[in-house]
Amino acid sequence: MTDANTPEPESLSEAVLAPPASATTNAPTLGRSLTLGVGVLAIAALLASVMLWQKVSNIQTQLALQSADAQSKSQEAQTLSKQSLSQAQDAVARVAVLDARLSEVALQRSQLDELMQSLSRSRDENLVVDIEASLRLAQQQADLTGTVEPLLAALKTADQRVARAAQPRMALLQRALTRDIERVKSAAVSDTPTMLVKLDELVHMADDLVLANAVGPLKKVKAAGDSESTANKPLEKWQKVLQQVLGDARNLVRVSRIETPEAALLSPEQSFFVRENFKLRLLNARLGLLSRQITSARADLVVAQDALGKYFDHNARSTRTATALLQQVQSQMLQLQIPRVDDTLTVLSTVAAGH
Repeated sequence: MTDANTPEPESLSEAVLAPPASATTNAPTLGRSLTLGVGVLAIAALLASVMLWQKVSNIQTQLALQSADAQSKSQEAQTLSKQSLSQAQDAVARVAVLDARLSEVALQRSQLDELMQSLSRSRDENLVVDIEASLRLAQQQADLTGTVEPLLAALKTADQRVARAAQPRMALLQRALTRDIERVKSAAVSDTPTMLVKLDELVHMADDLVLANAVGPLKKVKAAGDSESTANKPLEKWQKVLQQVLGDARNLVRVSRIETPEAALLSPEQSFFVRENFKLRLLNARLGLLSRQITSARADLVVAQDALGKYFDHNARSTRTATALLQQVQSQMLQLQIPRVDDTLTVLSTVAAGH
């Protein structure tokens, strides 16, 4: 169906070549639409560009702020790292100082432990040394005084000190002290003053001792008839002289028995020295007894007894008395030996070596 108002084309070619009327009519509208679309697009692009620019500006601002913040934080971190480094160095130095002090404290502690142990050992050693010194001194005092009281007192004191110490290794020492105390208590010691008196008496008797070669008084043996005749009639002067001469002649030669030939060969001067040597031996024995030199005193008494038996008359009463006194002194001197505490001293040496 065609419109009545539309002219018909002259020919088919014209109809083909000629544009339609609606296309000609819609061409300005399409141009305006395109222009409007392009403008809208341009505005949209502009708005997008503006927004994008603002967004980029904001991002740049944020990046700048973040960069500044990061830089400040980096500076703070560097400062903190420097502080941490200095603190770490200080801590290392303090640790080194503490390690040094700790080593010093450990060394001091070990030294203190050694000191305590040495003090403990030295206390026991000092106790042993003191006891040994006191016992040796008491032994010397007992030997000098001739009494066991100093030695007994030293042993009792040592026993009390060992008991107060209460050390297990001192048990052997305590037993030895107990044994020595009992032995010293039971020891019998002779009376020294009595022996000194006897020695003095022997010294005084030395001058009255009769030598073996001494010539004694002649015993006068008279017949009964001679005595009666002499008593009945008085003798003449010449008879008295004759009897005296005959008596002196008889005294010129004596016959006696001498047991030891050495005594017969003594001259008067040698007899004097025999008596003096006998006295000196007795005095030496007395001095040895006073100085507690018992061995030398015994030796002097033995020599004196030999001299008494060799050079003096055995039948004389003074000689027999002197011999009895010498034997008494020698027998008493055998009991004069002060008991020794060698057992305790040996145990003390063992304990001292064990420390």
